[in-house]
Amino acid sequence: MKPKTIFIGVDESGRGPLAGPVVAAAITFNPKFKIKKIKNHPSFLFLLKNAKDSKKISSKKREKIYQEILKNSFLVFGIGKVSPRVIDKINIFEATKLAMERAVKKLEKKLNLKKKKKVLLLDGNFKINSKHPQISIIKGDQKNFLISLASILAKVYRDKLMEKLSKKFPHYRFEKHKGYPTKFHLKAIKKYGPCKIHRFSFYPLRNFLKKSKKCSPHLIF
Repeated sequence: MKPKTIFIGVDESGRGPLAGPVVAAAITFNPKFKIKKIKNHPSFLFLLKNAKDSKKISSKKREKIYQEILKNSFLVFGIGKVSPRVIDKINIFEATKLAMERAVKKLEKKLNLKKKKKVLLLDGNFKINSKHPQISIIKGDQKNFLISLASILAKVYRDKLMEKLSKKFPHYRFEKHKGYPTKFHLKAIKKYGPCKIHRFSFYPLRNFLKKSKKCSPHLIF
């Protein structure tokens, strides 16, 4: 038996950092697979046992789950990103919703099933701009399997992206803190000034350009 309604888990990563994009993931079961076949799949059983809120499991386990998601064709996902400049322009809340909308659209292109009913399962208490019915679940990454997978997918994808960006901006060691306001990160900003992937609308960066003489134009633009 194949599902008549497609439920899509949606979650984000990167609302709190001072640098880098906000990333969202949308994930669902591939409707081409029968439910019984998926339920008996060893990878599904592993994911069902281990997938939880991405913030509550180790980076090693997140990576293992991430790789399981990538290699299994019974799961289909889409990734959406919003850049720091857009975050500064529309604010982080609106940027988060936009990233989710982009993730859902990318997933839909992969599914290519216009006639199937789709229901979005969102982590939080808000809705996004979408034609599909939506169910908002507070702490959904702890309560719903698909949202948990989306949470882990978004988190690991963003972490890997920040590791790549760290090579371009080595002073800030983004591979260590992923853009979050750690003591090291704040000291690096104070010493070198912000770079072009920092979020200037976030405290303490929003007043940095006015107060600091260390912020070189080539670092920003």
